Amino acid sequence: MDDSRETLGPKAFVTGFPVKHSRSPLIHGYWLKTLGLPGSYRAHEVAPAAFPDFIASLKNGSSGFTGGNVTIPHKELAFRLADKPDDLAHELGASNTLWLEDGLLHATNTDGCGFTANLDERHPGWDRHDTAVVFGAGGASRAIIQAVRDRGFREIHVVNRTVERARELADRFGPKVRAHPAGALTEVMHGAGLFINTTSLGMDGEAVPLIDFAPLAADAVVTDIVYIPLKTPILRQAEEQGLSVVDGLGMLLHQAVPGFEKWFGKRPVVDAALRALIVADMEAHSC
Repeated sequence: MDDSRETLGPKAFVTGFPVKHSRSPLIHGYWLKTLGLPGSYRAHEVAPAAFPDFIASLKNGSSGFTGGNVTIPHKELAFRLADKPDDLAHELGASNTLWLEDGLLHATNTDGCGFTANLDERHPGWDRHDTAVVFGAGGASRAIIQAVRDRGFREIHVVNRTVERARELADRFGPKVRAHPAGALTEVMHGAGLFINTTSLGMDGEAVPLIDFAPLAADAVVTDIVYIPLKTPILRQAEEQGLSVVDGLGMLLHQAVPGFEKWFGKRPVVDAALRALIVADMEAHSC
């Protein structure tokens, strides 16, 4: 039987295909409970063919949802179907957060602010450098590049096996972003203060090629958007070579904050108890 707070308060969702392994309900459920707020947040799987109808039901109110999160593979379509995507979503061409306001469906993308908030929390001062290296040019790298550029980095080197993908990102995000093939990794790392892995290398602990981090600045930070395992092979390599590292779990936690505030009216805090809750869940499910 549903808690009365769930029945009476705003209802939010996370949708994707598949979406059953999402930890977003655990995150938002923790905040609803600790803040004592009415409402609910649940996983709602929607197949790609049914997504336009789902958005239509969100807009006309028949879904019963106030808004929610959107994950793979719906982010691009969510942006296109929203009534009022903001500037961040426009530049990215993708949205991960939706909410109804004044009868219109608004959209933004909080991945970038989640990324920077994680670094702010775990390693303050990470942004004092001018140069960053982004390893990988897949969809996940877009919000990262946008956020790092907007934080004030003057040079962002995107290194990718297929250099054409990196060039597309340089074209999208402007002259501060430069594209390079994988063979240029060592060269562009010289003096850089931030190294970001946006590839899936090391996910679930799989082996990764050895990376020599020596060319980076001595006080550089290495971070990874992969958070399973928490300390990925890339982070282990960097740490063994004497560099500071920041895991990717905080990005997942912090990107959830703005949406929660939109749907439930209070800004939640990413605290140690929430992080411990998600880590325990990851360990319990070995993923």
